[in-house]
Amino acid sequence: MAYRICLIEGDGIGHEVVPAARKVLEATGLPIEFVEAEAGWETFERRGVSVPEETVEKILSCQATLFGAATSPTRKVPGFFGAIRYLRRRLDLYANVRPAKSRPVPGSRSGVDLIIVRENTEGLYVEQERRYLDVAIADAVISKKASERIGRVALKLAEGRPRKTLHIAHKANVLPITQGLFLDTVREIAKDYPLVNVQDIIVDNCAMQLVMRPERFDVIVTTNLLGDILSDLTAGLVGGLGLAPSANLGDTTALFEPVHGSAPDIAGKGIANPTAAILSAAMMLEYLGEKETAKKVEKAVDLVLEKGPHTPDLGGTATTETFTKAVVETLKAL
Repeated sequence: MAYRICLIEGDGIGHEVVPAARKVLEATGLPIEFVEAEAGWETFERRGVSVPEETVEKILSCQATLFGAATSPTRKVPGFFGAIRYLRRRLDLYANVRPAKSRPVPGSRSGVDLIIVRENTEGLYVEQERRYLDVAIADAVISKKASERIGRVALKLAEGRPRKTLHIAHKANVLPITQGLFLDTVREIAKDYPLVNVQDIIVDNCAMQLVMRPERFDVIVTTNLLGDILSDLTAGLVGGLGLAPSANLGDTTALFEPVHGSAPDIAGKGIANPTAAILSAAMMLEYLGEKETAKKVEKAVDLVLEKGPHTPDLGGTATTETFTKAVVETLKAL
């Protein structure tokens, strides 16, 4: 039986990196049926909604989804809601998993192999803002339920890794009610995972330690906004956002996406780095149970990153198509 995968290119370079990842998935030889759907700012401009209902229906009809990139305006646009944030809530994709691993490229720190596990539905990202003249207020929502389920995802991940270590990154020293609830909840359920070494760390110290000694970290679990910030920091440790994949996991479905944005400055030029999208596709294969194939895809990417060709963001002159072709040829040779 074929895997049924939904592809959403989104905006900007999403139109380039998703087709690249598709070519790599096709080169695996696995039986895959692709279902194309639309979402994002360009969709909003055409249709008045960032995520049409038929897109949600297509996602739910598939076993997993690969998303490219989405643009969100910095101004308030009536009726617009960010496509990814909408899908995370609509599909209850409560766990955002972002690995950071050393890659054979200039600027990548050696010895880094960690995962940021970010709560994906609450915190300040509930977007409950209001303004009274010159004062603006935003609500942060932290619940015991959401804290418990993201904690379990992180603890299970840590339990299955060699070092079996989990850091809970928080700001409970300043926000003892909201951040304190998150910290206390994860600490409590950690009792169910006696093999995991659980430590808590204040998030500003965590950021400093990630810069100074990233190799000390294994799995880090944190709240939505803090995880968003820390995961971009860890991407910077290993070569940048062009190499950073991610997963949005729920109980019944999952959506995989590169961490980078839509990059309008280079969109349409054919020079976008598809590595993050291809590695996101590898994460998707692992989610589907195709672990050996996922490892082969990651190995093929690393071999091309090591030997070239490289896209301009990595100091080379390769096009998206040239880089993708190299990965496909390397994968077939493994």
